[in-house]
Amino acid sequence: MSNTTTGKTPTDKTPTDKTPADKTAGDDQDLGAAGSQLSTAPKEEAPNLPSLGVIGWARWFWRQLTSMRVALLLLLLLSLGAIPGSLIPQDGVDAMKVEEFRDNHDILGPVYDKLGLFHVYSSVWFSAIYILLFVSLIGCIVPRTWQFVGQLRGRPPRAPRRLDRLPAYTTWRTGAEPEEVREAALKLLKKRRFRADAAGDAVAAEKGYLREVGNLAFHIALIVMLIAFAWGQLFKYEGNKLILEGDGFSNTLTQYDDFKSGNLFDAAHDLAPFSFTLKDFHGTYEATGPNRGTPRIYEAKVTYSEGADGAEKTKTIEVNKPLDIDGSKVYLVSHGYAPILTVKDAKGDVVMDKQAVALLPLDANVTSSGAVKVMDGYRNAKGEKEQLGFNAFFLPTYGGKGSTMLSSFPALINPMLALSAYHGDLGVDAGIPQSIYQLDKTNLEEFKGSDGKLFKQQLKVGDTMTLPNGAGSVTFNGVQEWAGFQVTQQPGSGWALGGAVIAILGLAGSLFIRRRRVWVRAVRGADGVTVVEMAGLGRSESAKVPEELGDLAGALYDQTPEAPEASDAPDTPENDDTPDSPDTHVVPAEGAEK
Repeated sequence: MSNTTTGKTPTDKTPTDKTPADKTAGDDQDLGAAGSQLSTAPKEEAPNLPSLGVIGWARWFWRQLTSMRVALLLLLLLSLGAIPGSLIPQDGVDAMKVEEFRDNHDILGPVYDKLGLFHVYSSVWFSAIYILLFVSLIGCIVPRTWQFVGQLRGRPPRAPRRLDRLPAYTTWRTGAEPEEVREAALKLLKKRRFRADAAGDAVAAEKGYLREVGNLAFHIALIVMLIAFAWGQLFKYEGNKLILEGDGFSNTLTQYDDFKSGNLFDAAHDLAPFSFTLKDFHGTYEATGPNRGTPRIYEAKVTYSEGADGAEKTKTIEVNKPLDIDGSKVYLVSHGYAPILTVKDAKGDVVMDKQAVALLPLDANVTSSGAVKVMDGYRNAKGEKEQLGFNAFFLPTYGGKGSTMLSSFPALINPMLALSAYHGDLGVDAGIPQSIYQLDKTNLEEFKGSDGKLFKQQLKVGDTMTLPNGAGSVTFNGVQEWAGFQVTQQPGSGWALGGAVIAILGLAGSLFIRRRRVWVRAVRGADGVTVVEMAGLGRSESAKVPEELGDLAGALYDQTPEAPEASDAPDTPENDDTPDSPDTHVVPAEGAEK
């Protein structure tokens, strides 16, 4: 490609009183203006230490808070702050594990309490980082968006005086008039989706605005996600309920086995009114192969109604296919078994009549444990009122005598129930909450067998365990299944998902779309032949900017007539070496950045 130097035109004349140094400084300033505002990133200014007291310091603090480096630092701190919430037990997730951690760690427990590490996401320090990041993003985005809107409403910057100093540059001579070349260049650039404008002896064009749109969309999406997460945490609720087949549930606070909610959630008014009944639980499992025991079908058939007078409907709830009622979702989260027991006292009177007692699974094969509590109506052999307690261990598939006390399959193939018996005071009348799945043995005495040890027995369906000294009996009548449900309401989750999608798309746009500018100047040279100059500038160095400029130069050359032959043109040295067309590659101008 020829790097033809054009002669001076009237528009290129400079005052005669300027020195070469002045011209160089002016050119550098001109190039700086051409490359300005390729991004709307806030300009980093050296802070001027305030000398006006509180107002000055406030302005300095706001400038630092809304800077990009502080926003990135806060984002990093937020990520680091979330790590303890994943590694340390949290009060809102599992309070029992938190208490266990405190009991096992006498030194770390109090330290974690003071630092708020058992409730990271509601702690003061995490909230402070969260709010500062939120303010920083808003303070950065608002002026940046306003600046970008101004760029969209304006025109591309005028061509620099010295196009040959730009990183991507090419030039050639043509027999077309300068006006024809500029008109062809304007049409070509607009056809290639450049925003182009003719000014003076040059055409200025710009492309890649979606890069900044993606950048702003990414940051705005982060704000949407922060608001959505905050809204969800403040107004969410989550409760769990274990329901036996045939039993029902009404969405009131007293019906839940455990319940937790956000700080602004009002259980008295914000719980969606609905109820449902578990009609049947159905589960099938892989019988052979390496996945033996893995669930194949795991579903609960329920009937439900909305409000006090809603029509009854039927729904099958499956894993990850919840029942959605008025903004609340009912998930199937667990399954287990409840042995059906009949307990009689010393006189043979029934004190527990075929009652199903739910036990908690311990492993994937639903080996289960729990407690059976007989709190009222029992009298011992002396006629005294007492309470009975049994530690229960249940295997849906027992391997037989001599096998381990672990179930070998999750389905009910050979159920076995093991009971160990206690009598005395269960502690339920003391007003202190206790787990229904554990026995408080503080005021209980063991029933002793003939060997003087704790009385216990293994029962198959239909077997009866007779308590020592005529204290009564326990009959294993059968097994009932139960399902565990989690009822949740997470407002703002749709906004959070939408924000995440927009953030990914915006980030992709800001990374892969290139912001660049192209200038085309066409002027008549000293020999009367039109000289065309083209130059390109990108926000960052990229091999594709010269490639794109070469492609545009080739397309523009094809639309303009060739320069006259050397014999027809004025006898100048330049005409002897004029090429027929511009090279397709672009040679950077001397002194340009590499």
